[in-house]
Amino acid sequence: MQFLQNSRRIAKVLKPIVTTETNLRFFSSASQISSSFQWRNQSSASSSVLKGIDRCSHSSSMSLLIPRSSFSSEAEKLAGNPTVTVKDLHDKMLNSVNVKRSMPPNAWLWSLIENCQNQDDIHLLFDVLQNLRRFRLSNLRIHDNFNCNLCQQVAKTCVRVGAIDSGKKALWKHNVHGLTPSVSSAHHLLSHALEHKNSELMEEVMQLLKTNDLPLQPGTADLVFRICHDTDKWDLLAKYSKKFSKAGVKLRKTTFDVWMEFAAKRGDTESLWKVDKQRSETYSQHTLSTAFSCAKGFLLESKPEEAAAVIQIICQAYPDEKKSAVSAEFEKLVNEWPVDVIKHQTEEDKKALAASLKSVIPSMVNALLSSGLNVNVDLDELNKNEALLS
Repeated sequence: MQFLQNSRRIAKVLKPIVTTETNLRFFSSASQISSSFQWRNQSSASSSVLKGIDRCSHSSSMSLLIPRSSFSSEAEKLAGNPTVTVKDLHDKMLNSVNVKRSMPPNAWLWSLIENCQNQDDIHLLFDVLQNLRRFRLSNLRIHDNFNCNLCQQVAKTCVRVGAIDSGKKALWKHNVHGLTPSVSSAHHLLSHALEHKNSELMEEVMQLLKTNDLPLQPGTADLVFRICHDTDKWDLLAKYSKKFSKAGVKLRKTTFDVWMEFAAKRGDTESLWKVDKQRSETYSQHTLSTAFSCAKGFLLESKPEEAAAVIQIICQAYPDEKKSAVSAEFEKLVNEWPVDVIKHQTEEDKKALAASLKSVIPSMVNALLSSGLNVNVDLDELNKNEALLS
C-alpha cells in the first residue's frame, strides 16, 4: 500500500517534466516528422527531393560564380595596360606587404609615382596606397594618413597623366588610400582647369574643398579668378568673390589685376570702382594693370584727362627697364580692349560706345604727350579697328 502511494507521488512529480520534454521534442523534431511523412509517401517524395537537390545545386553554383566574376573583373581593372616599370613596382610592393609582411622601401613608392604614364598606372598606384594603408594600420598600428606631400604628388601625377577623376580622390577627407587632402593638391587640379579653360572642373574642385572642410587660400582665389576671366564667366567670378570675402581671404595684387581687368573688359564701371575701393583698403599703390583698368574706366565715362593722369602717375613710378611693360599695356588699350568692351555691349549701345572710344582715346594720348610723357602709340591702328568702324 505504501509502495502504491509512493509511486503515485513520483508520477505526479514527473508528469510535468515528461510533458515538457515531449513538447520540446515535438518542436525540435518537426523536420524529422516531416521526413517521416515523406518516407510514407515515397513515390511522390522522391521526385520532389530530386528537384530540390537540383535547385540547391544550381543555386550553389550561381553563388560561387558571382564572387568569382567580381574578383575577376577587379583583377582585369587593375591589370589594364600599365607600363612595365609601374607593374613591376606594384607587384614587388604587394609581395612585400602581403607575403613577406614587411613595409617596402619608400623609394619604391616614389619611383612608382614618378613612372606613372596613364590611367592604368594610376589604378595600380591607388591599389598600392590602399594596401600600404591597410598594412600600416593592422601590422604597424599606425592610424595616421600619409603626409600632405605624398597627397600633393599623387594629385600632381593624376593631373600629369590626365586621370582627373582619380585626382579628385586626393581631396576626399575620408578615403581608403590613406591620403591627406590639402588645398595644395586642389591647386594642381585648378591649374589644369585654368590651362584647359574648364570652369566646370573648377566648380567641382571648389565643391570638394567645401565638402571636405579645406580652407580657401589666396592662391585658390588667384586661380579661380583667372579661370572665370578666361572663360568669360563674370557671374561665376562674382559668386566666388563673395565666398572668398566671407572666408576672410586676403586677395593678392595679381587677383585684383584680373578682377579689375575683367570689369573693364565688360564695360562695367560700377563694379570696377567697387573692386578698386576694395583693393585700396589692402594695397595703397596701383599695379600697372590696375592703373590701366582705372584708365579704361575713365575712358568709358568719357573722362580722357583723368585717364591720362592715372597713367602718368604709374609711368613715373616705373623704372626705365620696365618701360616695355607700359608699352604693352598701351598697345592692348588701343588695339584689343575696344574690341572686347564693345563685344560685351547690347546692340543698341555698341555704336554709341564705339564713337565715344574713337574720340576719347586720342584725347587721352594727346593729354599724355602734353604732360611730357613719351607715348609710343600708333593711333592709325585705332582708326583701322573694325570694332570702332562698325
